[in-house]
Amino acid sequence: MEQIYVDHAATSPMHPKVIENVYETMKSQFGNPSSIHSFGRQARSILDNARSVMAKSIGALENEIIFTSGGTEADNYAIFGICESKTRKGKHIITTSIEHHAVLHACEQLEKKGFEVTYLSVDEYGQIDLQELKDSLRDDTILVTIMYGNNEVGTIQPIKEIGNLLKDHSAVFHTDAVQAYGIEEINVTKQHIDMLSVSSHKINGPKGIGFLYVKNGIKLTPQLFGGEQEKKRRAGTENVPSVEGFKTAVEIAQQERLAKRETYQKYKEMILSILKDNNITYRQNGLVENSLPHVLNLSFPGTNVEAMLVNLDLAGIAASSGSACTAGSIEPSHVLVSMFGDVERTKNSIRFSFGLNNTETQMEKVGHELVKIIHRLTH
Repeated sequence: MEQIYVDHAATSPMHPKVIENVYETMKSQFGNPSSIHSFGRQARSILDNARSVMAKSIGALENEIIFTSGGTEADNYAIFGICESKTRKGKHIITTSIEHHAVLHACEQLEKKGFEVTYLSVDEYGQIDLQELKDSLRDDTILVTIMYGNNEVGTIQPIKEIGNLLKDHSAVFHTDAVQAYGIEEINVTKQHIDMLSVSSHKINGPKGIGFLYVKNGIKLTPQLFGGEQEKKRRAGTENVPSVEGFKTAVEIAQQERLAKRETYQKYKEMILSILKDNNITYRQNGLVENSLPHVLNLSFPGTNVEAMLVNLDLAGIAASSGSACTAGSIEPSHVLVSMFGDVERTKNSIRFSFGLNNTETQMEKVGHELVKIIHRLTH
């Protein structure tokens, strides 16, 4: 039985070219980038080239890119780094109720340390209200952290409008772009973004590597202490092979971005068309138009997450939900609860997310298997 992976929003397979480049780098480049001899200089050159590629991909400058161990560290560094450096100016943070836990748990930790956090609500489509953001801004607001595109339902926030709203305010604007990077067109200058988090393993790069963009002039208190790597901003010898793999993944993502958007949109339409043709009752969660093209979140009345995921897995289809499923109990996704409240829809929604190696034939199978499973569970 063919295994079909439609959980690319959780993690993605490494691209063959990425694997090749990581392997070659591991084989031939073992120097420490901080060493001044030829081995070190060669390693340093790999970092410099990668930094240049990543900076260009978001319209930033090379010295504004800090390599991290992934999206979680990038989010944590942005949030703790700013809050510790700006404590004297205020202790108020604004975020949303649907952020990734790397942001939410960081904010909760800061609340224990005396910071005040405003959690913006979202509408039934998962989007914030710009007026609520405007009304929440205060003189002592030091950070606004709002995700670019949601990892569970795909809804994209009005990032440019948020950037415009904040450009004359002293608060720093950070966005977690982990799910949007590589598929959306991002320009930190045009969108007035001060800090932005990215993770490699979402775009067919290696796990354990990412970057944080920090606009020049913004001071972050370091969170790791040791050497003077990353211009004294992030201690620790850089992961050179992974950085090379990440760079390759970024280059491929940039080249294929528009074609991928079209393909993934087609996949969405194929699955929905099969469901409609077979009179399956479903509701699409999140915005239909202003949404990440590779994320499709559907609610199926009369089913439940656990049974759906088990049946899909038995059919060779790997999908997911935003829920933390344990035997006998399901904790509804905080994103869906924020959108709909504590209703049945939060317990019967499945996320399908597309990426490398997916085909139209696979999408047809996903659609038809879904029809079978839903009939089995609801009749």
